[in-house]
Amino acid sequence: MLLAGGLMWMLDRWLPLAYWIEPPWNWFGVVPGVLGVSVAAAALLGFHRAQTTLNPVDLSKSTHLVTDGIFRVSRNPMYLGLSLLLTGWALWLGSASAWCLPPLFVAVMTWLQIMPEERALDGLFGAPYAAYRERTARWLGVAQ
Repeated sequence: MLLAGGLMWMLDRWLPLAYWIEPPWNWFGVVPGVLGVSVAAAALLGFHRAQTTLNPVDLSKSTHLVTDGIFRVSRNPMYLGLSLLLTGWALWLGSASAWCLPPLFVAVMTWLQIMPEERALDGLFGAPYAAYRERTARWLGVAQ
């Protein structure tokens, strides 16, 4: 996320395609930014309450499948929160070029992080995870 945010800043400064959102309207970027921090914090709290790992790299240390709280509306609220932060940053920057990175971040996170996590969680939790996957969307909302 920090890399994407830095690239957004560089694109905004060195290759601004057009400025869509001028000050003071760019302050609306605070809204998705605060929402993103709140969503990610709720996910961290959910993991803490369940006393399971926060480490997305070594899922073998996962002891509980967390499906309540923010996890009822997103299977990946931490990544959703980071995506909202990038969306807020894009609004804050205001240039069209900054908007290239949030969708790319979502695609890369889905392919390189979330899909491997899903396979690992399926192996760890089996049927309960499959049921959770059926009722909760990967990013946001109800699964289809």
